[in-house]
Amino acid sequence: MIAIDRNTLGFGDERPVFEPGQVIRHRRYGYRGVIVDSDARCMADEAWYKKNQTQPDQNQPWYHVLVDQSTACTYAASQNLVADPSGTPIDHPLLQHFFSGFKDGHYVRNDEPWPG
Repeated sequence: MIAIDRNTLGFGDERPVFEPGQVIRHRRYGYRGVIVDSDARCMADEAWYKKNQTQPDQNQPWYHVLVDQSTACTYAASQNLVADPSGTPIDHPLLQHFFSGFKDGHYVRNDEPWPG
Protein backbone atom coordinates (compact mmCIF):
# COMPACT_ATOMS: atom_id res chain seq x y z
CA MET A 1 0.00 0.00 0.00
CA ILE A 2 1.27 3.46 -0.92
CA ALA A 3 1.01 6.16 1.77
CA ILE A 4 -0.32 9.47 0.45
CA ASP A 5 0.60 12.67 2.24
CA ARG A 6 -2.58 14.77 2.12
CA ASN A 7 -0.49 17.91 2.62
CA THR A 8 1.07 17.40 -0.81
CA LEU A 9 -2.43 17.40 -2.27
CA GLY A 10 -3.02 20.83 -0.75
CA PHE A 11 -5.61 19.75 1.81
CA GLY A 12 -3.64 19.77 5.09
CA ASP A 13 -5.56 17.94 7.81
CA GLU A 14 -9.02 18.29 6.27
CA ARG A 15 -10.40 16.86 3.06
CA PRO A 16 -13.43 18.51 1.47
CA VAL A 17 -16.62 17.39 3.19
CA PHE A 18 -18.87 18.47 0.34
CA GLU A 19 -18.57 17.86 -3.38
CA PRO A 20 -19.58 19.89 -6.42
CA GLY A 21 -23.29 19.52 -7.06
CA GLN A 22 -24.18 18.84 -3.44
CA VAL A 23 -26.99 20.93 -1.95
CA ILE A 24 -26.09 22.48 1.42
CA ARG A 25 -27.51 24.76 4.08
CA HIS A 26 -25.53 27.46 5.91
CA ARG A 27 -25.57 26.79 9.69
CA ARG A 28 -25.69 30.43 10.76
CA TYR A 29 -27.57 32.20 7.98
CA GLY A 30 -29.89 29.37 6.96
CA TYR A 31 -29.64 29.82 3.21
CA ARG A 32 -29.62 26.80 0.90
CA GLY A 33 -27.25 26.54 -2.02
CA VAL A 34 -25.27 24.24 -4.26
CA ILE A 35 -21.51 23.65 -4.14
CA VAL A 36 -19.80 24.61 -7.39
CA ASP A 37 -16.15 24.25 -6.39
CA SER A 38 -13.86 24.06 -3.36
CA ASP A 39 -10.48 25.29 -2.19
CA ALA A 40 -8.25 23.48 0.30
CA ARG A 41 -8.08 26.68 2.36
CA CYS A 42 -9.44 30.20 2.17
CA MET A 43 -8.04 31.76 -0.98
CA ALA A 44 -9.66 35.17 -0.48
CA ASP A 45 -7.43 38.14 0.20
CA GLU A 46 -6.91 39.46 3.70
CA ALA A 47 -9.17 42.50 3.21
CA TRP A 48 -12.10 40.25 2.22
CA TYR A 49 -11.44 37.89 5.11
CA LYS A 50 -11.37 40.74 7.66
CA LYS A 51 -14.79 41.92 6.39
CA ASN A 52 -16.23 38.42 6.91
CA GLN A 53 -18.40 38.66 10.03
CA THR A 54 -17.72 35.12 11.26
CA GLN A 55 -14.00 34.86 10.33
CA PRO A 56 -13.83 31.05 10.47
CA ASP A 57 -10.46 29.31 10.37
CA GLN A 58 -8.81 29.89 7.01
CA ASN A 59 -7.08 26.48 7.08
CA GLN A 60 -10.08 24.31 6.24
CA PRO A 61 -11.92 23.63 3.00
CA TRP A 62 -13.85 26.63 1.63
CA TYR A 63 -16.64 26.37 -0.94
CA HIS A 64 -18.00 28.45 -3.81
CA VAL A 65 -21.79 28.28 -3.43
CA LEU A 66 -24.71 29.41 -5.60
CA VAL A 67 -27.38 30.67 -3.19
CA ASP A 68 -30.95 29.48 -3.67
CA GLN A 69 -33.61 32.00 -4.78
CA SER A 70 -31.07 34.75 -5.45
CA THR A 71 -28.32 35.81 -7.79
CA ALA A 72 -25.74 35.63 -4.98
CA CYS A 73 -22.65 33.45 -4.92
CA THR A 74 -20.94 32.95 -1.56
CA TYR A 75 -17.60 31.66 -0.34
CA ALA A 76 -18.17 29.65 2.82
CA ALA A 77 -16.01 27.69 5.25
CA SER A 78 -16.68 23.99 5.72
CA GLN A 79 -17.53 24.43 9.41
CA ASN A 80 -20.46 26.70 8.48
CA LEU A 81 -22.16 24.26 6.12
CA VAL A 82 -24.31 21.15 6.52
CA ALA A 83 -25.78 18.85 3.90
CA ASP A 84 -29.36 19.70 2.96
CA PRO A 85 -31.36 16.46 3.09
CA SER A 86 -34.50 17.87 1.42
CA GLY A 87 -33.62 16.57 -2.05
CA THR A 88 -35.23 19.63 -3.61
CA PRO A 89 -33.54 21.70 -6.32
CA ILE A 90 -32.42 25.28 -5.89
CA ASP A 91 -33.19 28.31 -8.06
CA HIS A 92 -30.21 30.31 -9.32
CA PRO A 93 -29.53 31.88 -12.74
CA LEU A 94 -26.05 30.28 -13.04
CA LEU A 95 -27.17 26.67 -12.49
CA GLN A 96 -27.14 25.86 -16.21
CA HIS A 97 -23.67 27.40 -16.54
CA PHE A 98 -22.08 24.97 -14.06
CA PHE A 99 -24.42 21.96 -14.04
CA SER A 100 -25.90 19.71 -16.70
CA GLY A 101 -28.77 18.29 -14.66
CA PHE A 102 -30.32 17.40 -11.30
CA LYS A 103 -30.61 13.75 -10.29
CA ASP A 104 -31.48 12.14 -6.96
CA GLY A 105 -31.15 15.43 -5.05
CA HIS A 106 -27.70 16.21 -6.50
CA TYR A 107 -26.60 18.45 -9.37
CA VAL A 108 -24.42 16.96 -12.11
CA ARG A 109 -21.33 19.18 -12.49
CA ASN A 110 -20.10 19.97 -16.01
CA ASP A 111 -16.52 20.94 -16.96
CA GLU A 112 -17.01 24.72 -16.76
CA PRO A 113 -14.39 26.01 -14.26
CA TRP A 114 -15.20 28.41 -11.47
CA PRO A 115 -13.74 31.81 -12.52
CA GLY A 116 -10.58 32.97 -10.87
